Amino acid sequence: MSRQDPYDVLGVPKSASQNEIKAAFRRLASRYHPDVNKEDPEAEEKFKEIGEAYSILSDPEKRARFDQFGTAEETGFDHFGGQGGIADIFEQFFGGGFGGFGGFSTQRPGVINGEDIRAEVELTLVDVLHGMHPEITIRRMSQCDSCNGSRVEGGGQPDRCTACGGTGVISTVRNTILGQMRTQMPCGTCEGTGQIVKNPCKTCKGRGLTPEEAKVRVSIPAGVEHGMTLQVPGQGSEGLGGGRPGDLYVYLEVKEDPRFQRQGQTLFSQLELTFAQAALGDKITFQGLEGELELTIPAGTQPGERFIIRGEGLPPIHGGRRGDIVVGATVKVPKKLNEGQVALIRELAELGGETVPQPPGGILGGLFKKK
Repeated sequence: MSRQDPYDVLGVPKSASQNEIKAAFRRLASRYHPDVNKEDPEAEEKFKEIGEAYSILSDPEKRARFDQFGTAEETGFDHFGGQGGIADIFEQFFGGGFGGFGGFSTQRPGVINGEDIRAEVELTLVDVLHGMHPEITIRRMSQCDSCNGSRVEGGGQPDRCTACGGTGVISTVRNTILGQMRTQMPCGTCEGTGQIVKNPCKTCKGRGLTPEEAKVRVSIPAGVEHGMTLQVPGQGSEGLGGGRPGDLYVYLEVKEDPRFQRQGQTLFSQLELTFAQAALGDKITFQGLEGELELTIPAGTQPGERFIIRGEGLPPIHGGRRGDIVVGATVKVPKKLNEGQVALIRELAELGGETVPQPPGGILGGLFKKK
């Protein structure tokens, strides 16, 4: 491998801090790991360059020597072999869970974590205003009473898997220019449990779990929005062999309210006014979330005008001032008028200096003729 500038390999400036160097190494190592790029023959070489560059820049003495002489050692970059060096670096950063360096992170044989479950709760806008604490019914898996979760008939113990020796993983070793690279995968024979059940429990059919119906009370804060998810730790299905239980995820569905359109904490509504109300003004009652609200309509209100009722909307989810209700005015124009009404409207128009043409077919023809 040709010598390369470790700063160029990691893509960092010479003034980079140790945190910046670590972040660059983690990002590039994740991208070029051979197990992630099995079809790319150049990934392994790039992976090695990244590790060697980090070995220099993470060591103050080597970094200083490179900055002064252009090389960290007499032969340039340090080379790694066996299970030390770069293996230790990847163990530090990835905890061995990447496969290949420093082992494979697994649970104890027979330990199975419980599955997460989902439930849905429907709310009204009033529920959103105050928050709620509903008791919901869920279906989850719990340990079988017949076998106590062992999966074996009568509650006995399962046998150790001979394919993986009870470890739950199968190891493969391949030689690379970095030395021996070990990869561990879950055992297909025992499905990663390390155990074989030869006499499965008849009640749970060897699963160790049976379905149950349970009631759980959840706390939904005020101000939630449609589509939000509430996580309730430990209320999912039970685990086996000491595995942790899953979580309950509650999906929130806020019902549509025919009176309002919601945008965050603000509620938008429409109010239909008569011609007289819009022209002369009025005091009317408006139905809010918690009862009737009084709204003053000023004389000369135009269609599309908005009135804001402060603090009668919804609260933010983390607390604070409630939003507003915004009411848009519409003016109802009558479609049919009697002769007296037509005469009054004409008189009103003429008093205002308007010229009102006669409708076709006589004075009332245009008002009573259906299209």
